[in-house]
Amino acid sequence: MKALSSIEGNPLNSSERLLAAYESLLARSTRMLACVREHDWFELVEEQSCYVVEVEFIAKAEGAIDLNEAEKEHKAELLEKILRQDLEIRQRLFKRKEELQKQMSVAQCKRDLARSYGVPLGLDQGAP
Repeated sequence: MKALSSIEGNPLNSSERLLAAYESLLARSTRMLACVREHDWFELVEEQSCYVVEVEFIAKAEGAIDLNEAEKEHKAELLEKILRQDLEIRQRLFKRKEELQKQMSVAQCKRDLARSYGVPLGLDQGAP
């Protein structure tokens, strides 16, 4: 887990470390968004797995840390950026899911037609 090591060895026992963990989370979210935009699905899954671990790490430590008003505002700004990116990631993934469903539907129709007419399909002929 790439960026997690930057916060992993340091317990989140101060507001500075907590905010650094949120910065790390934003950086990971930015990488996830880049993966989606580039259609790099393998790397997206890797980043998302680390993202979940980081969120859990932060959630466990956060309750014990008091933030002053400026720190709360900074945290809110980071979360807002993360949530905006998350929305775009989800929208792009939904679009990708629809594309894959359409491709699967077309492939199924081709297989059904081939079976109906007794035409053998090669492995690559069933997919669009």
